[in-house]
Amino acid sequence: MQTNKDVAARKDDAISGGVGMMTQVYVDRAENSEIWDIEGNRYIDFSSGIAVVNTGHRHPKVIEAVKKQLDSFTHTCHQVVPYENYVALAERLNDMVPCTSDDKKTVFVTTGAEAVENAIKIARASTGRSAVVSFSGAFHGRTYMGMSLTGKVVPYKVGFGSMFSDVFHIPFPIDLHKISVDDTFVALETLFKTDVDPARVAAIIVEPVQGEGGFYEASRDLMQRLRSLCDEHGMLLIADEVQTGFARTGKMFAMEHLGVAADITTMAKSLAGGFPLAALTGRADVMDAPKPGGLGGTYGGSPMGIAAAHAVLDVIEEEQLCDRASSLGSRLKQRMASIQENVPEIVDIRGPGFMNAIEFNNVATGKPDADFANNVRLKALEKGLILLTCGVYGNVVRFLAPITIQDEVFSEALDILEETIMEVKKG
Repeated sequence: MQTNKDVAARKDDAISGGVGMMTQVYVDRAENSEIWDIEGNRYIDFSSGIAVVNTGHRHPKVIEAVKKQLDSFTHTCHQVVPYENYVALAERLNDMVPCTSDDKKTVFVTTGAEAVENAIKIARASTGRSAVVSFSGAFHGRTYMGMSLTGKVVPYKVGFGSMFSDVFHIPFPIDLHKISVDDTFVALETLFKTDVDPARVAAIIVEPVQGEGGFYEASRDLMQRLRSLCDEHGMLLIADEVQTGFARTGKMFAMEHLGVAADITTMAKSLAGGFPLAALTGRADVMDAPKPGGLGGTYGGSPMGIAAAHAVLDVIEEEQLCDRASSLGSRLKQRMASIQENVPEIVDIRGPGFMNAIEFNNVATGKPDADFANNVRLKALEKGLILLTCGVYGNVVRFLAPITIQDEVFSEALDILEETIMEVKKG
């Protein structure tokens, strides 16, 4: 029997070191919220493949839908020989994605980075402008445009040379870090006075909840003021819902919490429950701006991904996963709050629905404590709980368990999490 250590040694010889890995646990099988590695060890998965399996690993309805599709056809390229369920899924997203217009259209691609790339292409084609504004701490992918939009240097931009021009960053408002919405708009006003004419800005792109940046929520005030600003200057507002979409925040889309709608929304990750599929949905007049052939991709709208996505949308509705996300998130945050008095390193517990995080600072210095967060992750892994860290300073532990997690497994995970934090606190 091969061990994790054996495969890790082979990995080092065979795979680029640029592919970072949070664990050296090599999976053999997975079911709902649990993973078993090649040595037979069981883990509770609080990562969901980075928010991809909101409906759990191998949800029976998703697997059934994909098996049925496999029996029909696997690939024709939608731009060559199209298929009806691609059209049907676009219709479903057009009905449910919040937007500034009821007249909407959709494009399917393969990854979240592709969705973002295409959103920028469409925004530029629609407005005839080239500049884009993004936020500090943002993550929008690892392609060159994705990197350029991303507001974090390490590890995403290091060594890759100059980024795309006409991309500008402003501070994301975070109360904990003493950055207010007013501060953000002062920076935006300064940007427009010193670096770029607002008449040259095609779009502002924002995550309703920052993902890799640390699970910081955009406020209603921020989003409403961004909406007004975009309307005033003829810019488009792009909502990056790649990590926040499909019930994760207690709503189908996080923008539903914020009282405003975007012109274009990007989606991926849990759209297809573990199968590669991404989408962008927006105002029909905006989405139609590129000429035929300007959008698409050989694997865009994979038949298996499309079939899986139909099943995912059915499961979210039938199992009321938006409500369940809110319930699970409340339980997790309450449990963390119950130990906060004894662990003053926990300076914040946050997140809508079941997109939750805790942030750690060093008690003596008051500065971000990445070591504490990473030690929690490592100790939890030893106990069979898979966690992820994030944040510009690496001091945030985020929780992204499947929303379908079994109650008894969730309780077990909370016990492990509390025990782990207390052990790390004791040194």
